Amino acid sequence: MNNIWIPDGYKDTPANRLAPRERLMDSLDQILGADVSRQWNIDAVESKLFGIGVESYTVGSHEFYLGYAASRQVALCLDAGHFHPTESVGDKISATLLFVPRLLLHVSRGVRWDSDHVVTLDDPTKLILEECVLSGQMDRIHVGLDFFDASINRIAAWVIGTRNTKRGLLKGLLKPQQKLCSAEDAGDFTTRLSLQEDARSLPWGTVWAEYCQRQDTPADTKWLACVQAYEQQVLSTRT
Repeated sequence: MNNIWIPDGYKDTPANRLAPRERLMDSLDQILGADVSRQWNIDAVESKLFGIGVESYTVGSHEFYLGYAASRQVALCLDAGHFHPTESVGDKISATLLFVPRLLLHVSRGVRWDSDHVVTLDDPTKLILEECVLSGQMDRIHVGLDFFDASINRIAAWVIGTRNTKRGLLKGLLKPQQKLCSAEDAGDFTTRLSLQEDARSLPWGTVWAEYCQRQDTPADTKWLACVQAYEQQVLSTRT
């Protein structure tokens, strides 16, 4: 995956909002016009709400890149931390898949106005990962993770984020989706709500433990001792 993200714009109110986007579109057309096989390289473009120094105007907004990806048929990257905190990135998956060939998901944990935090199994992340499964389009979705947190052990950050991502996908796989859709199609929203609430307490943790055992992987709480031992025996000796 070759993802393009450009943090550009203005700190204060711009006089011309169109011209910078015209220049960005022309630049992207020239870059992506290179004869590169999509078998080996998949191009994606990524938006951001705003950034430091570009608080008032970001050229590469979500609307710009969604339109660009759809018109040029390149992949669209959705970063979990690049939207307003009240927006649902999970809800954008089914909407954008109708218009772009592929999605690249930067699964992170948005905190205030930024991302790059170790993936936790919070509600927004669960919705993103469950929607990946429930869309039935996993062959068109690429999931990238983020472990940018130097305040904790780097290996632990990698393990925690990866395991949480797999658990989120597992919850989607275990959801009684056929029953939910049947109730919805029949207009029986009462049954749909009941099934949705019952699904919250399904014993998916037991399935996860069994999966770890079959993969010869330490179960939850047991892997940390291995990381701590490595940190003491190997990492602490590095200068």
